[in-house]
Amino acid sequence: MLLLAARAVGGDAARHSVVRMAAVVEFLHTATLVHDDIIDNAETRRNRASLNRRFGNQVAVLMGDWLYMSAFETSLAERSLPILDILTAVTRKMVEGELMQLTLLGSADVSEAQYFDVLERKTAYLFSACCEIGAILGGGTPEQQQALRDYGMYVGTAFQLVDDLLDFTGTEEILGKPAGLDLLEGKVTLPVIYLLESAPTMRRKVQAVMRSESYAEVSRAALLRAAEECGALERARAKAAEFAAAASDAAEKLPTSIYREALRAIPNYILERDR
Repeated sequence: MLLLAARAVGGDAARHSVVRMAAVVEFLHTATLVHDDIIDNAETRRNRASLNRRFGNQVAVLMGDWLYMSAFETSLAERSLPILDILTAVTRKMVEGELMQLTLLGSADVSEAQYFDVLERKTAYLFSACCEIGAILGGGTPEQQQALRDYGMYVGTAFQLVDDLLDFTGTEEILGKPAGLDLLEGKVTLPVIYLLESAPTMRRKVQAVMRSESYAEVSRAALLRAAEECGALERARAKAAEFAAAASDAAEKLPTSIYREALRAIPNYILERDR
C-alpha cells in the first residue's frame, strides 16, 4: 500500500527510499504479529507454528523488540521528521490499542464505540501511516496526503471488520489459524456486539464461552445461527461495506492512474476475501 500510494501521487516506487520505508512498515507490522501471538498464546500463524510456540515467549519477545528497533534504525536513514513523527505515533497507538483491549477482555459489555476505538489503534492507523508515508515520499500535495491518510484509515477499518467476521464465521482450514478464537480469548467483536444488542438473552451464553474458554457449553454453530437469524452478521458486513466505500471515495480524490484504480480495487478485494 505504501508503494501504491507513492505511485498514485506520481512518485517513483522503485526509489530506494520508498522501498526502504515499505520494508520499515513491514518490520513494524511483523513485530505486532509476533507480540500479538505471545499475548494471545497463539500456536499458529498462516498455517505454520507461531514464533512463540517454536522458540518460546522469551525469544519471541526479543525478536519482536528487535524488529521494532530495526524499523526505527532503518527509518532514520530517511532523515525525515514528518515520517518519524508518523511512525512513532502509529507505534504508540498500536500499543495503546493492545492495552485498551486487555482492559476489555472477558467483558460482554463492550460498546460499539469502544470496539472501534481499539480497532483503529490496533489496525487502521497502521494502514493510514503506510499510505501517508507513501504520499510524502511520492511528493504528493497536502490534499493528496490527506486523501491517502483517510483512505488508509477506512480501508484498514474495513480489513479488520472482515477479519473479525471471518474469525466468527470461518473455519481453521480456510483461515490458516484457529477459528472462533476471539471469543475464546475474551474478545467481543462487532458481530457479537450486534448479536447481544438484538438478542440480549444470548449474553449468558457468550459469557459462558469466555469464562470456560471453550465451546463445550455453547457451540459455535449455535452462536453463528443466532447471529445470522437476528441480522447481526448482515449488520457487521454492511458496516465493513460502508468503510470500504468510504475508502474508494477517498481514493477518487487522487489523479487518474492505474495506481489509483489499484487502490480503489483493494476495498472490494477485502470485502470478498475468505481468509
